This record gives sequence, C-alpha cells and structure tokens, in this order.
Amino acid sequence: MQPITFQTIRWEEITPTKHPGTSGEALWHTLQFDGLRVRFVEYSAGYLADHWCRKGHIVHCLTGILVSEMEDGSEYVLEAGMTYIVSDEMSSHRSRCTEKVQLLIIDGDFLQRGILQQ
Repeated sequence: MQPITFQTIRWEEITPTKHPGTSGEALWHTLQFDGLRVRFVEYSAGYLADHWCRKGHIVHCLTGILVSEMEDGSEYVLEAGMTYIVSDEMSSHRSRCTEKVQLLIIDGDFLQRGILQQ
C-alpha cells in the first residue's frame, strides 16, 4: 500500500455511480487508493442487493437502518451509529433497507484472510 496524504473529503463533490439492486438502487461515491477503497454509499428506500457478497468490509451506518441478511437466513440490524466488520470469505451477506440509508464503507487488501493470518 502507498501512503495516503492528509486530505479532507467532500462526498457531494465525488460523482456517484449507480448500482441497481433487485429493488431500489445504490449510489456509490468512491475513493480508490492502492489496496484500499473508501465509499460513501446511499441505498434508496426499498433497496435489496442483487447478489450475495463474500467480500470483507467495515460498514458504518450514518443514517437509517440497514439489515444485513446472511445466506444461512440469519439477519443483523445496523442502526445509525453502529458498525459491522467482516473479513473476505467469512460470510455470504446482502443488504436491504426499508427507508433510505447512508453508509461509510471501507474495504481493501487488509481484509483478506491470508494477510490477516500473517
């Protein structure tokens, strides 16, 4: 990983990319660094992810209520101010929400299982 210089971020100045879900859509405002991705993500009301994800993340809920569904049927509720953390390949999860949700999501090489075991 390359060092990251001190910087402030105005998320509204970063052009979002649209990612449709099974229902609703996600808007990603993304900063990409060497081995690190930082995103401000907005899920529309009624959003349901269109896939099961096995990638690791640090997800912090800024506003709203996010439900993380696990492929085994269990669910975890993330309310504003709460965070979840998972490494790559440690779960199969997807997101859904009833109302609009805003998240800060950080992922990257540091969440790979092989790196964490070293």
